[in-house]
Amino acid sequence: MKSTLLKYVSNSFLLVVPALIVNLFWASRLPPEWQFDVFWRDIPPALTYGERISSLVVNVLPVFMPLRISTIRQRRGLVVYVVGMLAYFAAWVMMVYFPQSAWSMSLIGSTATAWTPIIWLIGIGLIGDSFYFSLPYKPLYYILPSGIFVAFHFSHALLVYMRFN
Repeated sequence: MKSTLLKYVSNSFLLVVPALIVNLFWASRLPPEWQFDVFWRDIPPALTYGERISSLVVNVLPVFMPLRISTIRQRRGLVVYVVGMLAYFAAWVMMVYFPQSAWSMSLIGSTATAWTPIIWLIGIGLIGDSFYFSLPYKPLYYILPSGIFVAFHFSHALLVYMRFN
């Protein structure tokens, strides 16, 4: 019983948790135009639903993926994940602590928290090697919805950026 429970607790969702923690603690410290109410104002419904549904898939699917680092692909995936998470964290640091910097005011910098997730999400896709249900695993099964999510999320951030620049 204990080993079965541990098996399901030790899943790839643990790799999503750092991003959720960063979002939770720093979202309220973003500049005014990136605050939740402003960020979601006047976003077309197709973009809103696409972003939210794809976000749900990308955040829930890892719950059904065991977390193991035993193959070369998984070790490479871990490197991609760490690099991506560092880039994502740096993007947040710049927006929260240096919001008036040239980087944070630029298109690339101000939307970095929306596009850098593709790096660590690809890492998760490469780390995965199976599901807890009977579907043979292929990295594309996670990387494709991740790309769709990031495309929606970046498009949303781009609309917000254009609104204020």
